[in-house]
Amino acid sequence: MSRWIRGSLRSKLLAGYLVVVAVGVATLFAAATLVAPSLFDRLMDQAMGPHMEGTTDMMSPGMMTGVRELSARVFREGMLQALGIAALTAGIAAVLASLVLSNWIARPVHHMLSASRRIAQGRYSERVPVGDRDEVGQLAESFNAMAATLEETERRRLELIGNVAHELRTPVANLEGYLEGLLDGVVAPSQQTWAFLHGEAGRLRRLVQDFQDLSRAEARQMALQLAPAQPGQLARDAAARLEAAYAEKGVTLRLAVPDDLPPVLADSDRTLQVLTNLLNNALRYTPPEGSVEVTADRHGLDVRFSVRDTGVGIAPEHLPHLFERFYRVDPSRSRAAGGSGIGLTIARALVEAMGGRIWVESPGPGRGATFSFTLPVAR
Repeated sequence: MSRWIRGSLRSKLLAGYLVVVAVGVATLFAAATLVAPSLFDRLMDQAMGPHMEGTTDMMSPGMMTGVRELSARVFREGMLQALGIAALTAGIAAVLASLVLSNWIARPVHHMLSASRRIAQGRYSERVPVGDRDEVGQLAESFNAMAATLEETERRRLELIGNVAHELRTPVANLEGYLEGLLDGVVAPSQQTWAFLHGEAGRLRRLVQDFQDLSRAEARQMALQLAPAQPGQLARDAAARLEAAYAEKGVTLRLAVPDDLPPVLADSDRTLQVLTNLLNNALRYTPPEGSVEVTADRHGLDVRFSVRDTGVGIAPEHLPHLFERFYRVDPSRSRAAGGSGIGLTIARALVEAMGGRIWVESPGPGRGATFSFTLPVAR
């Protein structure tokens, strides 16, 4: 019995219902046995009192006692038989109802159990039907949400592996090809060749550094030195880093940061990294004769930084995905023209680690874009 009770949820529910039925039947029998005799005697006294005055004169006390005992015995036997038949009928009905109810309650749990086993085998597309809006239905909805998250995580993991391999393949292939050419004597060991090899090695190093920064940022393992910093100084330092690149391409860079803004609580180096990344993106996608403007303003308890460009713009369907790893609006764009695809992901992780948020807005293709992020005001 104990082994059966420790079995499935259905058997536990059925056992629980049967215990309730047994307790109810036992209580019914006990109450009827204890209460019925005294109740019967009282009712007999009330019935035989005023209605049998003439009859009692004709019967001796012994006969009256015998009649009462016989009536009580007949009543008790009839009551017990009726209770037995009623209890048997009620027990059968209760068992059938318990089976139906236990199956009804346990069915969605069994669906989730089967689906969880298939998910454990790697089939992340599994879903369970959602029935009523009770706790079991809410559990089914949570299970489906968990399965969808696992499926999306697995998809991104596979994409990450493919993208990392793709990003590393080009510099490694270039290095391998030139080194083979040098070994075979096909490529002359000139200053230009060594400069190219050094550039490809640096490119490979930057890729590895980007991947390492991404891993640390998403795992919240980057050491942050939070201290009050002036928004205007941060914007000027970031613009100074790229001033020559903007001038070379012919893109105008403007700053519109008030000097009376309160200081922000941030890591200055990491904030410069975020601003530099956004300015690099703006420069990359803004044609010559275009312009990029860096602004900052008070936004509640935060200071909002914005980098607004007059570049190629972004279609609405791409906006929610720009901060995903390796996401590019144009999948055919090369790394040299489109970046590694993880700079915005690192920027988002850094901003969120410093207590802010980052987002992008664009009216559409050909109408520019605005990247904004907030940092908390230092107190």
